[in-house]
Amino acid sequence: MMSRTLRLSDGLCANVVEAGSGEPVLLIHGVGMCAGAWEPQTAALSADYRVLAVDMPGHGGSDPLPGAPLLPDYVDWAARVVDALDLGPVSVAGHSMGALIAAGLAAERPDLVRRAALLNGVYRRAPEAKAAVLARASEIGAGHGGIEAPLARWFGPEQSEIRDKVAGWLRNVSRSGYAAAYRAFAEGDEVYAARLGLIRCPLLVMTADEDANSTPEMTRAMAALAPLGRAVVVPGHRHMLNLTAPDIVTAELRRWLSTEETAP
Repeated sequence: MMSRTLRLSDGLCANVVEAGSGEPVLLIHGVGMCAGAWEPQTAALSADYRVLAVDMPGHGGSDPLPGAPLLPDYVDWAARVVDALDLGPVSVAGHSMGALIAAGLAAERPDLVRRAALLNGVYRRAPEAKAAVLARASEIGAGHGGIEAPLARWFGPEQSEIRDKVAGWLRNVSRSGYAAAYRAFAEGDEVYAARLGLIRCPLLVMTADEDANSTPEMTRAMAALAPLGRAVVVPGHRHMLNLTAPDIVTAELRRWLSTEETAP
C-alpha cells in the first residue's frame, strides 16, 4: 500500500491510500475514522482491483472543508476526488457517513459511479434516534462527548483488539474535522433519501442485525428503492461491520464488483 496526496480542483488536498491494479474501487470511511479503517478490504481486494481508500475532509491527511459543510458539500468533495483520480467512473463503497456520501454521489453524479455499496448507512431515522444523534453532534461541536459511548455501541467485550484500534483513530482525529463531519452526518439521513430510486447502477446495502443506528429495516428500505438494490444483513455484529466481519464484507463486495448490469 502507498499513500499519496491528490490536489482537488478547489485547491484542497485529499489523502489516498492506494493498492493493487485494475478496475478502480473508491472506499470512504465514517466519521472519526481514516482510510486505514478499510485495511482488511484494501488488502484483500487489491489482489484484483485498484483500491483507493480516501481520508474524509478534516480526517487523516485530508484538508477540511471550509465553513460549516453539509452532506451535499461532502458529496461534491467526493466528486472532485473522482475527477482528480482521472480513472473514469469508479465503484464506490462507503461506511456510515461514507455510505451517505456514496449514496449522494451515485444519485447526483451517475456519470462518476459504476456501482455503489452502502455499509451501515442510515436512512430516515426515527424521531428519538434523530434527537439523540443531533444532541451528540452538539456535544461534539462544543468540545464534549467522549469516545466510550460509541465504542460501547460498536463493539462487544470479545472485540477488544479492534476496539482499541478504533479508539486510537477517534483519539487522534482532528476535533474540528470530526465535529463538522458529525454534524453533516446527524443531519444527513434524509438529504438523499427520496433520490435513492435514481441510482441505476448495482447497489449493495449492508448492515448488521445488532446495529442500533443502521437497522436492518433501514437497509432493506434503501435497497428496495433502487432498481438493482440488494440488501444484506449480517447476524451477530454491530456498526463496525467491515472490521468485525471482514471476510463476510469482502466476499459481498467481490460479488457486488462482479455485477455488470445497469437498470434501464
